Amino acid sequence: MSTGQAAPSSTGQQAGDYLRLRQICLVAPDLEPAVDAVRAIFGLEVCFRDPAVAKYGLVNALFVFGHQFLEIVAPTREGTTAGRFIERSGGRGGYMAIFDCTDPERRRELVRTLGVRVANLLDYPGYWGIQLHPRDCRATMLEFDRTDGAQDIDGPYHPAGEHWRQAQRLDRVRGMPMIEVESPDPEDIARHWGRIADRPVGTDASGRPALRFEQGAVSFVAATAGTPERLSAVHVDVADPAAVMAAARARGCAIEGDGFMLCGVRIVPRAQA
Repeated sequence: MSTGQAAPSSTGQQAGDYLRLRQICLVAPDLEPAVDAVRAIFGLEVCFRDPAVAKYGLVNALFVFGHQFLEIVAPTREGTTAGRFIERSGGRGGYMAIFDCTDPERRRELVRTLGVRVANLLDYPGYWGIQLHPRDCRATMLEFDRTDGAQDIDGPYHPAGEHWRQAQRLDRVRGMPMIEVESPDPEDIARHWGRIADRPVGTDASGRPALRFEQGAVSFVAATAGTPERLSAVHVDVADPAAVMAAARARGCAIEGDGFMLCGVRIVPRAQA
C-alpha cells in the first residue's frame, strides 16, 4: 500500500507509540455453527472463550490469525447490542474493529474533542481500553485498548487469553493484512476514521482511500447510494488460498467474487507473503 508514513500527530502521539489492527469481531445468530465453519475452512482451533462477555448477553470464541485475532460473538438473550446489530444490518457487516495501542487514555481525550462517544470502558488488571459508539464511528464499532507487555507482538494480549500462542498456526494462516469498509462516500468516512485513529489518509494500490497502521490497514470502498456503511471484507493471508476457497464451498458458504461469506462479511484468502 502506498499510504506513506504517518505524519507527526498534533494531539500528542509520541515516538515509539504504535497502533495495530489486532482483532476483528463478527457476530452470528448462533455461535457454534460459525465456530465449526472457521475450524473446517482454516484448520484452526479456538484459542479462547471469554466468560466475561456473558455480562453483555454474549458468548464468544477467538481464533489466532497469525498475530491477529478473529472473534465471533453471538447473543444469548433478547435486547443485546449484538442482537440489535443483526436486526439492523440484516446480518451484513462486521461488528467491531479492535486496535491494540500504547495510548488509549490519550485517544479517549481525542475522541471526546471529535464528539465521538465512548460506549464502554474496559478496565481489568493489566488491560485498559475504550469502545466507541458505533453510530459515531459509522460502519462498525471501534475499540482502542492496551495490554501490559503487548509491545512484544508475541507477548500478552488480554482478549485472547493466556495461551493464545498454542493455537497459532503460521503454516496455515499468517494474518489479516487489510479490511474493507464500504460507503457511498468513501472519502468522507476515511477522513472521519483518520481523525479518530489519528492517522493520515492515503491511498491503497487501487487508488482507494486507505489508512495504514503498524499492523494491518483499512481500505474504503465505494458503494451505491443508499447502501449502509459497513465493514464489508477481511483479507486473510493463508498458505493455500485455493484450498481455503474449496473448504468454504464444501461448508456451503456463499461465494462472492474472490472470497466467501462468513458471518455477513466477505473473507478474501490470499497467498501469504
